[in-house]
Amino acid sequence: MNVFGVVGWKNSGKTGLMERLVAEFVARGLSVSTLKHAHHSFDVDKPGKDSDRHRVAGASQVLLSSANRWALMSELRGADEPPLEALLTKLDPVDLVLVEGYKRDGHPKIEAHRRETGQPLIARDDPTIRAVASNAAPDGLDIPVLDLDDTAGIADFIARSLDL
Repeated sequence: MNVFGVVGWKNSGKTGLMERLVAEFVARGLSVSTLKHAHHSFDVDKPGKDSDRHRVAGASQVLLSSANRWALMSELRGADEPPLEALLTKLDPVDLVLVEGYKRDGHPKIEAHRRETGQPLIARDDPTIRAVASNAAPDGLDIPVLDLDDTAGIADFIARSLDL
């Protein structure tokens, strides 16, 4: 599977860029899946629904299915968070998996950057970042700097990088 990441600090434009890239690659005829890392506890279930009641009762996994979609929820119950590589194996084969977050992992990435956040560039110290997508023109980088709003250009860069 082809994997490419989008990383950046909070409010850098990661999620918006991910959303636009998914739409762009799908419009180009590619199948795309996404994987997003959350730094906080989250819940995709609705309290009181049957699947939530199963999970709360102690089920390790709950699979919910309908005519429109299915979802598998796994409770770690104190176990370590699975690494990115293990999570990727849970996905069906697609042309491209876009990963939001996991900035410390070894897959190729693009950094989303907005000058107004005041955050330093991660790319200066991370060789897995292949380009920066920014609303400014950061100096002193030896990797491409792309316009954060140029979705097609960023998609072209990723496609070239992965030989898609």
